[in-house]
Amino acid sequence: MIYVLIERRIAEGMATTYDESARDMLQQTYAVPGFISGEAYEDMADNNHRFLLCKWRTSRDWQKWLHSAERAELINRFAPILQEPEKITLLAV
Repeated sequence: MIYVLIERRIAEGMATTYDESARDMLQQTYAVPGFISGEAYEDMADNNHRFLLCKWRTSRDWQKWLHSAERAELINRFAPILQEPEKITLLAV
């Protein structure tokens, strides 16, 4: 089992748009093989700094999703509202 920490910085004034898109994306991820769970977090000092902590069965499952056309389509929704590309960190248990 692995954890994937996704860090995103949202453009000013786009938090509501991000929250709606992120919620939809997380719900769609529940159907992806190997996905176990995900939790969203907001930096208490900066509400434009967000984190998503996901649990995956294997690194292979995550990599397959990371490079899938479905994820690419979903992540393209975020492109206009992010200040910079998302940062992904893989964590071992």
